Amino acid sequence: MQMPQTIHCPYCGETIYILVDTSIEHQRYIEDCHVCCQPITLTINADEDGEWQIGVQSEDDG
Repeated sequence: MQMPQTIHCPYCGETIYILVDTSIEHQRYIEDCHVCCQPITLTINADEDGEWQIGVQSEDDG
């Protein structure tokens, strides 16, 4: 199942809509910003309560 979520691009600050695949509890992947085309590293994890935590990083964040 895919769940829509919003994030903010760490480069241009625009709001971006992504789909989170809820069948995978721990994910890390790169998705390009739909506005400025910069690569955003997304870290997505489900916590013990079933809540999804989304981490957003630019390439410079290390």
